[in-house]
Amino acid sequence: MDRASLIGIILVFVGILSGQVLEGGHLASLLQPAAFVIVVVSTIGAVLLQSRMPTFIRGLQMLKWIVMMPEDRSRKNVQEAMVWSVVARREGFLSLERYIDTVKDPFIEKGLKLVVDGIDPDRIKDVLDVDISFYEMEQRQAIKIWDAAGGYSPTIGILGAVLGLIHVMENLTDPSKLGSGIAVAFVATIYGVGLANLFFLPVANKLKEIVGKEIVRREMLADIFYSIAQGDSPRIVEERLSNHRTKV
Repeated sequence: MDRASLIGIILVFVGILSGQVLEGGHLASLLQPAAFVIVVVSTIGAVLLQSRMPTFIRGLQMLKWIVMMPEDRSRKNVQEAMVWSVVARREGFLSLERYIDTVKDPFIEKGLKLVVDGIDPDRIKDVLDVDISFYEMEQRQAIKIWDAAGGYSPTIGILGAVLGLIHVMENLTDPSKLGSGIAVAFVATIYGVGLANLFFLPVANKLKEIVGKEIVRREMLADIFYSIAQGDSPRIVEERLSNHRTKV
């Protein structure tokens, strides 16, 4: 569990709500269903318009990573890589076949299979690099839905403000309806700007960091499989790993 994200979410709410109270305002005045519908529903619609449905769904599924971050397997992979290197050096590439059924990572499974099959090292590197590129493209496309939401919601918040002011102008003769229209106008702007800068964009940046670390891990593994397939000694493999440890 990522405590930084939880603390950040709590501080966002505490900062806004306590500031409203200290200013002498009422918390209930920030709760405007009409403004919420205008901003949130319209933002979702705009994001859907620019995205494919599988990409949109994948982006939503990634939201759980903000609190429940994927397990960092880099250190474990480093230890496993040294074992693979020693075994391959002593017993040959076919000896790595015993590890294929035990791994749960499809990327590692693919790499081990390529080495066991005796594929040319350069070809192995090319295949794994293509896999990494496809993974990166797919994940970053999904993250873009949060970037897009962060770009659209402030503008939609302004639209909500304009709609609220139109409602005010239509009811100038009825003072009892002026307050609700003005409230929707200002709160819609708060929702639009607040969601963009306090949720959508921070979520996008956090997901980019998580995906970036996973890409570095896969690049490390691709380099290790290349080294093992070349028949490098465990010492050389360890040297290659040392070059990646600062990144992971």
